[in-house]
Amino acid sequence: MPEANANTRIGVISDTHGLLRPEALSLLQGCELIIHAGDIGKPEVLKDLEIIAPVVAVRGNNDKGAWAEALPHSAVAEACGTYLYVLHDLHELDLDPAAAGFAAVITGHSHQPEIRQREGVLYLNPGSAGPRRFKLPVTLALMDIGAATLDARIENLLP
Repeated sequence: MPEANANTRIGVISDTHGLLRPEALSLLQGCELIIHAGDIGKPEVLKDLEIIAPVVAVRGNNDKGAWAEALPHSAVAEACGTYLYVLHDLHELDLDPAAAGFAAVITGHSHQPEIRQREGVLYLNPGSAGPRRFKLPVTLALMDIGAATLDARIENLLP
């Protein structure tokens, strides 16, 4: 477990739809935790991510079959005393994250990367790391969490 004053690097990925790119695996090296915000596509994606770091994953609307039924619709991740709420579709958020003590809400679904603050809560969508959709970028996110800090950035996987 890292020291209380040390930063923890978290990789955030979503909408792989069965495609785990080598560029994603490379960027996720060194992460202490990986969050997959749904539409995983196949269980091998999670197995490959677990080689790098522990994984917190939620089921997306396209995750079907027995392997996917074992995944929760929402999850809570914790790093350095900071709590993160994870679900696939932001429109299904049914709680007040600030009142519940969450520093961040992590979602996927839209394939559009976004980082924004609202009422003291960071909302992060890492975008889609799987097959390119329309002209949207292919991305994931990296978060650095410390005792009093929470920083996130979007990383492009393809030019």
